[in-house]
Amino acid sequence: MKLLWSFLLLSCLCLGFLGNGHSEKPEHVKIGSIFSFDSVIGKVAKIAIEEAVKDVNSNPDILVGTRLQVSMQNSNCSGFMGMVEALRFMEKDIVGIIGPQCSVVAHMISHMANELRVPLLSFAVTDPVMSPLQFPYFIRTSQSDLYQMEAIASIVDFYGWKEVIAVFVDDDYGRNGVAALNDKLASRRLRITYKAGLHPDTAVNKNEIMNILIKIMLLQPRIIVIHVYSELGFAVFKEAKYLGMMGNGYVWIATDWLSTTLDSSSPLPSERLESIQGALVLRPHTPDSNLKREFFLRWRKIPDAPLALHTYGLYAYDSVMLLARALDKYFKHGGKISFSNDSMLDALGKSGSLNLEAMTVFDGGETLLKDILGTHMVGLTGQLQFTTDRSRIRPAYDIINVAGTGVRQIGYWSNHSGLSVVPPESHYTITQPNMSARPKLRHVIWPGEAFQKPRGWAFSNNGKELKIGVPRRVSYKEFVSQIRGTENMFKGFCIDVFTAAVNLLPYAVPVKFVPYGNGKENPSYTHMVEMITSGNFDGVVGDVAIVTNRTKIVDFTQPYAASGLVVVAPFKKLNSGAWAFLRPFNRLMWAVTACCFLFVGIVVWILEHRINDEFRGPPKRQCVTILWFSFSTMFFAHRENTVSTLGRLVLIIWLFVVLIINSSYTASLTSILTVQQLSSPIKGIDSLREMDDRIGYQVGSFAEHYLRDELNISESRLVPLGSPEAYAKALKDGPRKGGVAAIVDERPYVELFLSSNCAYRIVGQEFTKSGWGFAFPRDSPLAIDLSTAILELAENGDLQRIHDKWLMKNACTLENAELESDRLHLKSFWGLFLICGVACVLALFLYFIQILRQFYNGKPREEDEDAIGRENHDSSSLRSTRLQRFLSLMDEKEDVSKAGSKKRKIDGSMNDTSGSRHSRRFDRERSFNSVNPLD
Repeated sequence: MKLLWSFLLLSCLCLGFLGNGHSEKPEHVKIGSIFSFDSVIGKVAKIAIEEAVKDVNSNPDILVGTRLQVSMQNSNCSGFMGMVEALRFMEKDIVGIIGPQCSVVAHMISHMANELRVPLLSFAVTDPVMSPLQFPYFIRTSQSDLYQMEAIASIVDFYGWKEVIAVFVDDDYGRNGVAALNDKLASRRLRITYKAGLHPDTAVNKNEIMNILIKIMLLQPRIIVIHVYSELGFAVFKEAKYLGMMGNGYVWIATDWLSTTLDSSSPLPSERLESIQGALVLRPHTPDSNLKREFFLRWRKIPDAPLALHTYGLYAYDSVMLLARALDKYFKHGGKISFSNDSMLDALGKSGSLNLEAMTVFDGGETLLKDILGTHMVGLTGQLQFTTDRSRIRPAYDIINVAGTGVRQIGYWSNHSGLSVVPPESHYTITQPNMSARPKLRHVIWPGEAFQKPRGWAFSNNGKELKIGVPRRVSYKEFVSQIRGTENMFKGFCIDVFTAAVNLLPYAVPVKFVPYGNGKENPSYTHMVEMITSGNFDGVVGDVAIVTNRTKIVDFTQPYAASGLVVVAPFKKLNSGAWAFLRPFNRLMWAVTACCFLFVGIVVWILEHRINDEFRGPPKRQCVTILWFSFSTMFFAHRENTVSTLGRLVLIIWLFVVLIINSSYTASLTSILTVQQLSSPIKGIDSLREMDDRIGYQVGSFAEHYLRDELNISESRLVPLGSPEAYAKALKDGPRKGGVAAIVDERPYVELFLSSNCAYRIVGQEFTKSGWGFAFPRDSPLAIDLSTAILELAENGDLQRIHDKWLMKNACTLENAELESDRLHLKSFWGLFLICGVACVLALFLYFIQILRQFYNGKPREEDEDAIGRENHDSSSLRSTRLQRFLSLMDEKEDVSKAGSKKRKIDGSMNDTSGSRHSRRFDRERSFNSVNPLD
């Protein structure tokens, strides 16, 4: 028992000893910091880091019992010096590094941090290429340039600009930033036209900067994004102002290097401030807070602060606080500061004199890294928290405008709400912010003190002319033709429209017309448009149709002429003739009309037969009555009176239908007899497709593609024709003599052809809708400006005057050029026939209901009862007897008293003469019906 108690006591002592040792904290924790002491960022970051260390050591809630010690090394933004200083840190048992400041240093020492497991908390490296997959121990506490370039792309897109020029420092920071800008622009169908890289030390080389800016001046885009270091950037702005590139028409967008300088050195020297007037500048956004305001007040009281506080100083302060809180969490979880030797470094150190064995691996580096990434805090820069890809949450930028003696804020950008004039944090509580009703940016004072938004591009003054392709037509030269004896001079309707539109532009457009085609036949317009995409032409001017396959590769201006495919065919004149009275209706219309007359006559007879003596009599007489009544209603000459309500209803509707038919027939026949009529077996594109005859089209026109690919007409039926004379000959010969049955071409050509060839006409309707426009490369700003000019030409009447100058012909009138069928078709009257038919069927239905009620409610006659009694076992005979009785009931006259009363009411409304005649006819029919077996 004593042995057991001794064992338990010893175990408790050991556990207590181990527990005390596990929670033991070091008195000092060493961290390092690498940045450029003499830079704008470095001067502020040095003091901010020192202030942060003071706050950590004086805070009773962070690292209780442990003091934070920081060692700072100057890298001077040199990759070699940064590596050397990092090696020195690794000999001092450093657990974390604040920095580096420059991308080139970050790329060098991140590999070392990976091997030695020392986290890097960079407050100024914005290079988007620093991936956590490649550099797991690199943590960015600032914002990535990926978001800054997204903000710039949003600005460019917001103002409607299409192309930009990028001026950047030619190192990892500059190249990778511009690569990100290129991707963001491309996602919005924008692009970087020219990239101008500057050596990091070019600030002292004035001539190199001047040469690059002169190249930029010779380019069309006027939107310049500058992504450099501060001294190099001001050197560029100085030379740009000297060259006049800070005046009207130019737009300069600077990344956060300029806002950092403006914040830390405000006010700038007058020479520098004057050179950046009108520039747009981005600044990392930090939400306003009491903590931030208090630190700014405290900063002003620091006697050694050489510069004002800027955003990257806040990032440096928060980086120290983040590392301190992570270390506090690390110690609370039982972490220890221990290092071990790397076997590979020991081997290399023994084989040389580099003393590599002095560098040790931080054993708790991986755990500390997780604690850093898992720490959430609110610092001077706002919420400090990381996403899964180790980017800071809620990236945002201020957009400021340099104007006068300072800057003015014109808006914000964030990845949550895009461009806005309100701070981004006001949108974070909204799931889907609706920004459509709000202005996205405030007004800007542009370079040259301009208030109107710059166009964003201009023709350079280097004397370079635009190469404009023009088709060398061999037919229809009224539209475009080469002036004889010249190489680059053209005339015609299209050329005059283009020249007039260019003259309306607020800038000069130097152009050089380049002929396209062999001059023997019309060129392929599709191939000519494709020359734009290959860079052979800067544009195409001519009678170019705007069709789908062309709009996929180029941009067109507003159409300056309406166009569309039509069918041209020969015609013959129709004389009146002896049978002209049949032509108003087609055969189907005549047949349906005749059937309706008979149908209505039969319906009225059925409805009137039992109660109206005028519809009774021998079978032959009743048939004659039906025919006479039916067709006499055509002229409203029917003499028979209708007695029944249903009969009158049917007759009223039918007389209305007859009225409409008579009026339409009269109008159509009048037109046929008084107006010259034209006829063609081809009624339009549909009838042309159903035929097997050959079809002509113009050489080089898109009509061939449309007929073959869209309408699936066999290529063997298509005949290329190259001139109006070939058109006329092919139509005159016809398909039997090797010609064509019709020609499919665009309306402007056809109208010009018909003005001098009156033997042909347009048949059917225009079956495609398009127009003619001028073609330019995709996203060309010239296409937009020329579209505005073409609309102005149309509004002031100049476009019509140019049309009349070239295309107004008096040789043959174009009146009634379109050939249409003059016949009336059933589809124009089917509604009337439907109404009449429904009325007839409804009346018959009601009539038969009445007959059936009488049939079942009335008593059978004696002979019928005898027949039923004799043949009650024969069902077929019973059905026959009932059918005979039903037919007999339909044919017999209604009760005399009822009919007589109705008759007296009707006769009382007639005149005496008419009444006598009807009475005598009634007596004769009664004497006849007494011997009529059907009665």
